[in-house]
Amino acid sequence: MNASKTIGAILLVLGALGLVYGGFTYTKEETAAKLGPLELTVQEKETVNVPMWAGVGAIVLGGLIMVLGGSRR
Repeated sequence: MNASKTIGAILLVLGALGLVYGGFTYTKEETAAKLGPLELTVQEKETVNVPMWAGVGAIVLGGLIMVLGGSRR
């Protein structure tokens, strides 16, 4: 499997995951206050929504790369 087919497969998987889950959540840690040796941190949950057009676009682009990427010699 060459690099273009690998990239195409990754785009297909990411597009499908984007459509199934619709987004992802991660935890961001920030320093709220620093008083001498004491440090107060705050953890915030951030949510990123993946638009439906981005998921469909990734699937289409991944499919095109897999089909057309290996045909060049």
